[in-house]
Amino acid sequence: MPDGRPAETVRGAFRRQAKACEQLGSPFTARLCRLAADCLNEKTAVGCRVLSWPGDPSADGDALALRLFGALHALVLLHRDEELQGCYPPNHADDAALWSACEGALARHADFIIERLGSAPQTNEVRRSGALLPGFLTIAHLFGMPLVLSEIGASAGLNLHWDRYRYALPNGDWGDETSAVVIAPDWAGRPPPIGPIDIVERAGCDLNPLNPADENDRLLLLSYIWADQLDRLDRTRKALDIAASEARLVERAEAIDWLKVRLATSFPGAVHVIYHSVAWQYLPATAQRQGEALISAAGVAATDEAPIARLQMEADGQTPGAALSLQIWPGGEKHLIGRADFHGRWVAWEGWSASSRL
Repeated sequence: MPDGRPAETVRGAFRRQAKACEQLGSPFTARLCRLAADCLNEKTAVGCRVLSWPGDPSADGDALALRLFGALHALVLLHRDEELQGCYPPNHADDAALWSACEGALARHADFIIERLGSAPQTNEVRRSGALLPGFLTIAHLFGMPLVLSEIGASAGLNLHWDRYRYALPNGDWGDETSAVVIAPDWAGRPPPIGPIDIVERAGCDLNPLNPADENDRLLLLSYIWADQLDRLDRTRKALDIAASEARLVERAEAIDWLKVRLATSFPGAVHVIYHSVAWQYLPATAQRQGEALISAAGVAATDEAPIARLQMEADGQTPGAALSLQIWPGGEKHLIGRADFHGRWVAWEGWSASSRL
C-alpha cells in the first residue's frame, strides 16, 4: 500500500467510491461504501481480507468496494440471506440495521464473498447503446453503406445488439418498436441524423465473456448493478433475454490478438466499425499503443469500397462524463461528436462538424 497502512488506504478508497456512486445516481451504494469505510473491522474473515487488501483498492485499480458489494448483492438476488434482503431496495432500513445485516452476511457467507472478491467487477451497461447510437447513425449517414460491427470489451454482448432496442431521440423514435428494451437518454444539442441502418456482421471480444443464456453469468452481471437502480436491473434482464435468443457473438480473447485477426479481413461494400465504451482505459498502456497502431494501419489500407470507422465512448480526463469521438478512413478525419454520462443517462450531442474536429 502506498502509505503503509492498508486499512486506511482501503477506507479512503471506499469513501471516494461513495462520492462516485452518488454522482451516478446510487445513494444506497454510497451509504454502503460509507458504512464500510467507518465500520468494517477485522472480526470476520471478510473484514480481514478487505482491510489487508494487497493490491490497489481504488476504483481505478481493483475496485474493491464494488467487488464487496457485488458479492452482497448476489446474495440478495439469490435469496440466500433473509436479513440482508430485508434491508435492500425496495425495502428501507436505517444505517444501524443495514450495517448489522451486512456484518451478519459477512460472517454467514464468508467463503462465498471471499471467492467473489477475487474477480474484477464486470458490467455491460445497456444505456451506453443510447450514447453510441448517434455515432452509428452518423457513420451510416456519412457512408450510406451497411455496417460490420467489432466491439472491444463486449462482456455479454448486450451492446452488440443495440439495433434490437428502441430509442427515444429528440427527433423521433429509432430501432425495434416492439423491443422490451427502451432507452431514452436526456438529450442536449441538435438532433442526430436519423435513418435506416443495415448490419451485415457483428462480433466482439472480452477477456472474460459472459454467456447471456447462463444463469450464473447472468447473476454475475446483475450483481454488479447497484441495488437501488431497479430500472437498470430490469433493462439489463430484458437485454440479456434478447442476447440469449441470438447466437453467441463474444470471443474470449485479448483485445490486441483479436484486433489483429479482425482487422486483417476486408469487408467490401460495408463500413467496418471498431467501437468500445469505457473499455479502452482498462487495457495496459502497451496494449493501447499496439491497438492504436493496428487501427491506424488498417485505416491507411482502407478504401472507398471498404472504409473503416472507430467509435469511442471513453474517459478523456475532462468533465462531465465521457467523450464520444469518431474517426473515419480513408483520410483519418476525427471529430469529438459529443459527451455522455458514463451510464448513458444523458447525451450532449455536437455531431460531425468542422467545429468539433480533433
